[in-house]
Amino acid sequence: MTFEELGLMPRLVEQLKEQGIVDPTPIQVQAIPHALAGRDVMGLAQTGTGKTAAFGLPIMNHLLKVGKKPAPKTVRGLILAPTRELAGQIKDNLTAYSQGTHIKVGLVVGGMSISAQVNRLARGTDLLIATPGRLIDLIERKAVDLSETQFLILDEADQMLDLGFIHALRQIAPLLAAERQTMLFSATMPKHMNELAATYLKNPERVAVSRPGEVADKITQEVHFVAGAAKTDFLIEKLAEHRSDAAIVFARTKHGSERLMKTLSKAGYATDSVHGNKSQGQRQRAIDALRGGTIKVLVATDVAARGLDIPDVRFVYNYDLPNVPENYVHRIGRTARAGRDGRAIAFVAPDEMGELKDVEKVLKMEIPIASGRRWDLVPGVDTRKPKRKQPSGRGG
Repeated sequence: MTFEELGLMPRLVEQLKEQGIVDPTPIQVQAIPHALAGRDVMGLAQTGTGKTAAFGLPIMNHLLKVGKKPAPKTVRGLILAPTRELAGQIKDNLTAYSQGTHIKVGLVVGGMSISAQVNRLARGTDLLIATPGRLIDLIERKAVDLSETQFLILDEADQMLDLGFIHALRQIAPLLAAERQTMLFSATMPKHMNELAATYLKNPERVAVSRPGEVADKITQEVHFVAGAAKTDFLIEKLAEHRSDAAIVFARTKHGSERLMKTLSKAGYATDSVHGNKSQGQRQRAIDALRGGTIKVLVATDVAARGLDIPDVRFVYNYDLPNVPENYVHRIGRTARAGRDGRAIAFVAPDEMGELKDVEKVLKMEIPIASGRRWDLVPGVDTRKPKRKQPSGRGG
C-alpha cells in the first residue's frame, strides 16, 4: 500500500516524501482508512511504530479542506499525551508533516510559561497537543475554548490510566463538540481500557500491530544479578566498555536519578538527567544534548520511557526495574530505533525479584542471564521487598 492508495491528499503525500517518508507502516495501513472515513479507532501499537502519523495525517487531511482559520481560543483537534516528552515528540512530527500548509500546530505542557501559552491559544489552533494537567489549568483560566473541537486523540492511553489522568479526562471530554471523532492508541490493553473505550468511543474499529510485551527483534536483552549497593560501581564498569555510544539509564525515583547522574558525572561521564523535578526547558536541553552528542549518558525516570526517539541510543540500562512491568518494554524501546541494533541491560537486586518475574511474565520469556545467579535460587538470600513509606504525589 502507498499513502496515495490509503486516501491521503496529494499535498500531504508530497510533504511526507520531503520528510523521507514513502512507505506507510502497518499501523498506518490499518488505521488511516478508518480514520479518513470518520470512524472512531482503537489501536494497539508500541511507540516507534508510526502511530503519530496514523492519527495525525487523517486529521490534517480533513483540516486542509477547511478554508477558514480557527476562531480565537478555539481548537479543532486535541491530542492528549501523558508526558511532556511524548507531547513534544508528537508536536515535532505533526509540525514537520504540516510544513507549507495553513495548519497551526500548538503545544501546551507543564514546566513552561503559561502566559505565553495563553497568548498563543488566543489566536486559535488547528491541532493542539497537550498534557491533561496543563490543559485543565488553561481551561480554568478561560484561555481555551473546546466547544468546536471535532477530533480527540488519546495517545499512550494505558500510561494515562497508570498516572491517574482519567479524572482529568472526565473534566475535559464534556467540553468538546458532541459530534466528534475519537481515536485511542495504547501500547498495552489493560482491563480498564475497554471501560475507557466504551465511555469515549462509538463503535470503534480495532486495529493492532503488536501484542503486549512484544520487543523489537534488534534488541538484545540481558540481566545481571547485582547487589543493590554494588549497582553504581557495576554501571560505571559497563559504561566504560562503550564510552563513545549513547546510553539511557532508567532509575525508579527522581531523587535517585539525580544522585546517580551526579555520581556518573564525578566518574568522568558527560551526563544529564530527566525527571519530574526538572523544568520542561531543562528536560528538553538534556534530551537535545543526548541527541546532539554533547552528552553520552542520560539518567531518567519513566517520564522518558515513551516518546523519546533518538536513533543513536545503542544501550538502555534498567538500573532499577520499573514498578509497572509494561514500562520495561517501553524503556528498552528507546534503543534499536530506525532499524539499528540495541542492547537492553537490566540490574536486579534481591528485593527486585518480584519485579523481574512480572516483567518476564509480560515478555512471556526469561531474560538471558549475563552474570550472577537468580537470587531466588541462592540459599539464604532474602528476596522480600522491604517496607517503604508511601510516596506523596504522583512522582515522575
